[in-house]
Amino acid sequence: MTDLLRQEIAAASDLLVVKVGTRVLTDDAGQLDLDRIAQLAEQLNRLIDSGRKVVLISSGAVGAGLGKLGRTTRPTNLAMLQAVAAVGQSFLVQAYDRALQNHDRHAAQVLLTVEDFDDRTRYLNVRNTLLTLLELGAVPIINENDTVSVEELQTTFGDNDHLAALVTNLLRAPLLVLLSDVEGLYDGDPQDASAKIIPTVTTIDQQIDALVCDTKTGHSKGGMASKLAAAKMVTAAGENVVIASGRRPGVLDEIITGQTTGTLFLAQGKTISPRKRWIAFTVKPRGSLIVDAGARRAIEQNGRSLLAIGLREIQGQFTKGDVVAVCDTQGAEFARGLTNYPSKEIERIKGLQSDQIADVLGHCPYEEVIHRDNLSLRT
Repeated sequence: MTDLLRQEIAAASDLLVVKVGTRVLTDDAGQLDLDRIAQLAEQLNRLIDSGRKVVLISSGAVGAGLGKLGRTTRPTNLAMLQAVAAVGQSFLVQAYDRALQNHDRHAAQVLLTVEDFDDRTRYLNVRNTLLTLLELGAVPIINENDTVSVEELQTTFGDNDHLAALVTNLLRAPLLVLLSDVEGLYDGDPQDASAKIIPTVTTIDQQIDALVCDTKTGHSKGGMASKLAAAKMVTAAGENVVIASGRRPGVLDEIITGQTTGTLFLAQGKTISPRKRWIAFTVKPRGSLIVDAGARRAIEQNGRSLLAIGLREIQGQFTKGDVVAVCDTQGAEFARGLTNYPSKEIERIKGLQSDQIADVLGHCPYEEVIHRDNLSLRT
């Protein structure tokens, strides 16, 4: 069944980031499923033929490595996991390249780490490389660099869900598609036959969060918690997200034609600038600034800068120009920004009027601790 809202979103999505998880790409034995990669390549080709550009975030290196090495069980030793991933990564990209060559297209391997996003220069270099690859007509195949980075292998990044969100914000892609082994977000336990897929989520609130957590243990049900976190990041930046089953034949065709497939998470407000995306959602904060209720209202409701008078506490050590988290007195982070002062100086001027800064520091290069142009909301 088609949906007018989905049709509008699909029509406006000239660039898509598609993420496919390990469980989609591997068979019951945990080894790479070449038939599914071929089917995925066919759909990617149709998307590109429609005039769109596509970036693929693909897990599956470990599964591919297991198959190449003749192993049937996933190693528990981290070094062995990295070695298996190293073997599997080349096979994974070769599989994509062969499948895409059937459609006269080429795969381009891009391996990334968190540090590539954390450093502003490297961040922009990654963006320029990806955009150039797209202009050349290649299909970037992005994965976490498991041989030097352990985040995905230790499940911190939720099987590349977080990486997919980072790339989406990096490229300002209008639509992120997370292909999983489930059909979407359910209104109850997916194992319960009475549970139904929620077709559209307008706001990711506590009620939605509760759907992916066990109320007794607090543990996530499968990988949906990491997908929901990725959806929060992307929708907060003004883009849309679809979570759907990668095992569903023609799933990308259905999504791009506006079919009611999976769960659509709607963008929250207007799209924000690339620089503010980097500040708000990409860089790891070097410290935290705790502000009072008045400062939070001024920032959130009136778009004001953060002044020293609103500061109550400083956490961590950082220097001028670092990205810091801005939190309320309850510890809830609601913004991030580039600080005009190092932590040592902020400790001395917190709670002061701006015209008192020079008396304490002997100079006052900035009236604001964080200027509103360098401040980005996360809620």
